[in-house]
Amino acid sequence: MGLSVAAFARALGVSRQMVHGILAERSAVSPEMAVRLGAFFGNGPQLWIDMQTRRDLWLAEKRMAGHLPKTFGTLAAR
Repeated sequence: MGLSVAAFARALGVSRQMVHGILAERSAVSPEMAVRLGAFFGNGPQLWIDMQTRRDLWLAEKRMAGHLPKTFGTLAAR
């Protein structure tokens, strides 16, 4: 991208720590940050919020693996 974290944060109007947290995958992309990123990159907020939602779902599935309820078909067969 050619920008330092500090310069990118200034361009977005947020703290350097906020940008670093997102880049280090320690912080989520909020709806407000999605709007900022979409405006900066010119691709709109939906892409950014969709990527965050997909990541959140992936993490939830990973965390819950083996702890999910039985499927409806399995219960109905009883």
